[in-house]
Amino acid sequence: MALAGLMMATGARAASPAPAADPTSFATSADVQAQVAAMDKAMKPGQGFAWAPLVRHGDTAAGLEIWKKPGKPAVHPTDGEYTIVIAGAGTLVSGGTLVDASVTKPGLTEGSRIEGGTTRALAPGDVVLIPAGTPHWFGITGARLVLLGIKLPARAK
Repeated sequence: MALAGLMMATGARAASPAPAADPTSFATSADVQAQVAAMDKAMKPGQGFAWAPLVRHGDTAAGLEIWKKPGKPAVHPTDGEYTIVIAGAGTLVSGGTLVDASVTKPGLTEGSRIEGGTTRALAPGDVVLIPAGTPHWFGITGARLVLLGIKLPARAK
């Protein structure tokens, strides 16, 4: 109390703490469109897939994916996937059973097809959440399918 009174009497002010740095990573709509255009331009003839981070914080990134050819059906055993369709059109097959499953790299198992999955048409604005361990496959309708994708590590139980 005496310190506060002294500060008031002398006109001194308590130092306020410096604002914390903002860790937010942000991309405008124009940034997204510019990144997609740059990725499209950089893709080589016959290249079916491209990925580039858009926003990042530490090990977490939201990345743009351009699909011009379908990939193999896949499962990410430890990561879920949150995806928003940005442009183009396609098909999602998810669930069911991955046939001829083979681990191609840590965190990725690919197969030849999915049996018993659910098929959904994809269009701009659609939002998809694929839980860890769920087989999925993206087909392309037209020239390309552009997605904003985020990997979600499964929580330890």
